[in-house]
Amino acid sequence: MNKTPYGFSCIGKNYMIVNNFHKKSAMKQTRLNSCHKKHGGRMIEFFGWEMPVEYSGVIDEHMAVRQRAGLFDVSHMGEIIISGNQALDFVQHLTPNNTARLTPGKAQYSALTTPEGTFVDDLLVYCLSMSEFLLVVNAANTDKDHEWILSHQEGFDVQVENKSDEYTQLALQGPRALEILQPMVRLNLEEMNSFGFNLAKIEGEKALVSRTGYTGEDGVEIYTLSTRPDKIWDALIEKGKDFGILPVGLGARDTLRLEAKLMLYGNDIDETTTVLEADLGWLVKFKKEEFLGREVLLRQKEEGIKRKIVGFMLEERGIARPHYPVFLKGEKVSEVTSGSFSPFLKKAIGLTYLPIDFTEEGTEFEVGIRDNQVRARVVPTPFYKRGETEPAV
Repeated sequence: MNKTPYGFSCIGKNYMIVNNFHKKSAMKQTRLNSCHKKHGGRMIEFFGWEMPVEYSGVIDEHMAVRQRAGLFDVSHMGEIIISGNQALDFVQHLTPNNTARLTPGKAQYSALTTPEGTFVDDLLVYCLSMSEFLLVVNAANTDKDHEWILSHQEGFDVQVENKSDEYTQLALQGPRALEILQPMVRLNLEEMNSFGFNLAKIEGEKALVSRTGYTGEDGVEIYTLSTRPDKIWDALIEKGKDFGILPVGLGARDTLRLEAKLMLYGNDIDETTTVLEADLGWLVKFKKEEFLGREVLLRQKEEGIKRKIVGFMLEERGIARPHYPVFLKGEKVSEVTSGSFSPFLKKAIGLTYLPIDFTEEGTEFEVGIRDNQVRARVVPTPFYKRGETEPAV
């Protein structure tokens, strides 16, 4: 198993980081590629993209985001536009959250669900207007998601466009993020609510600024169609110097999202896990008249789920990596879906699915690490909550 420095593993069913430098000529490059190399980014292949896994080191970058600010290139993510007279109805059909509650300038976390109530993907839905929605999907799933959406388009008066190659997406995250960006835009960022967004110009380049993120911290994500997004990157790095900003790679992105218990498609959720089993029932709005998977999820809610994802902490030395076996009373019942050493907690943490009768906090079980079964216990999640200065568990 390939590992990043410090023993971090960013490998899962659909989160493969592979050092494959001989294939660089075939890899896609984001418009910020030269910025990463200028800052000493260690570049690797990530789903066909040449992306930085780290710059100064995973732990340094992780703690910069928790304590100050970090800047990410997430331009490998997918952007799909749904527009037309029935755009709202179509998005309502595809997703379990209630898109009708959105107004222009608002976004929501949601999912593309199968008829079985499982995940095609998780995503963000942006309401650009009541007849135009931007869906931001996972990098590994962009083509699959686009095809899935097209396969359900019949009967709806909509247009579906995959605009992924046209967008650059940056994420500025951390407690000092808004202070860094504020002098550069004519928006009042403090008045922008979580999951709110607005249009702005940054260094003369048009952008959509969204108060969202994948780290558990405050901050923004910036989308731009500019052919010169490096101007935005460079300006943020320069403005952020006095605040201790660092460029951040994929390694710390993974540990940050795990501490915040933010799901990773292909590891924690996929087409074998339902939205309720993934402890994401809050995004399922059963009062909607119809959406893919509604009947199955409603029946599962009424009958009760048989398993659920939980957070755990190891009680002994070791790191529980994805796919390591999970045992209850000596019997294998599951696998680790996500696992790493937590830079904030300074402990080994992870996620796994357990039978519902064994999901209470404090429940003990074992994780198979090499030839040993290492003790673990179920702990409250998220592992980290915004604003904490020292571990709570």
